Amino acid sequence: MQNTELCLAAHYDCMDVTEQIKIYHDVGFYGFFTGYDKRLSLYRETAEKCGMYYQSVHAPYVRMNLLWRDVADTEDAKNELLRCIDDSADAGVPIVVAHAYIGIGEKKTDVPNDMGISNFSYIVERAVKRNIKVAFENTEGEEFLEALMKHFENIPNVGFCWDTGHEMCYNHGNDMTALYGNRLIATHLNDNLGIRSFDGNITFLDDLHLLPFDGIADWKDITDRMNRCGYDGELTFELNLNSKPGRHENDKYRRLSFEEYVSEAYARACKVAALKQKNNIQR
Repeated sequence: MQNTELCLAAHYDCMDVTEQIKIYHDVGFYGFFTGYDKRLSLYRETAEKCGMYYQSVHAPYVRMNLLWRDVADTEDAKNELLRCIDDSADAGVPIVVAHAYIGIGEKKTDVPNDMGISNFSYIVERAVKRNIKVAFENTEGEEFLEALMKHFENIPNVGFCWDTGHEMCYNHGNDMTALYGNRLIATHLNDNLGIRSFDGNITFLDDLHLLPFDGIADWKDITDRMNRCGYDGELTFELNLNSKPGRHENDKYRRLSFEEYVSEAYARACKVAALKQKNNIQR
């Protein structure tokens, strides 16, 4: 899509990431992001060889709740994030995307607190020192995101990563750009079907990460909101090849070759970009 930089998340349930980067380039994507592992420099080298942009690294997130608790593993969880910041900087990646919290059921017993703010302050201070931007993502536990965004509101290195699918399930459809759109520095664009349970209870099974236009997302509204925020950065898509346990919405993607799947993702990404451009012209 002309004048729009489209990026796609690496998948960790198929071929080697270095091979994926090459396929992304051949299909037409501008860049990519990966999770955190010990091969960030290799991914960077691969990107440089084929002219791809290494847009961001997703920080480890399975222990983010520990940063708000005084438990034995808290220090180790914090140090893992500090290593992620350092390794991302060493690999020349400009943004680290981080969750503020994890644990849908557990958040009823956890609350934002000074200890958690202190732990995240170490991470932000390291990011400032290493010239890395930290983009906090909307997930479950909106109160933890709110606490961090408020505490670091005057730190230019701290911004917001908008996950459109998460908004539809973990955030009950609340408009996250109305809260943090003025600090939007990264996107995780994906479709979803909202909350499946009739009683409104959310589980990780609701977080499908479908291709755009395979769910119920209003992509005109999504692109309108990006434009209202003045966001003109990369459009980065985070999509899942596999269905969640007991669900089958993503099964059809597995029936495609990986190249066919990436090509379809690119076509959908171009459609989103075209909507954004059209809506911006009409404003």
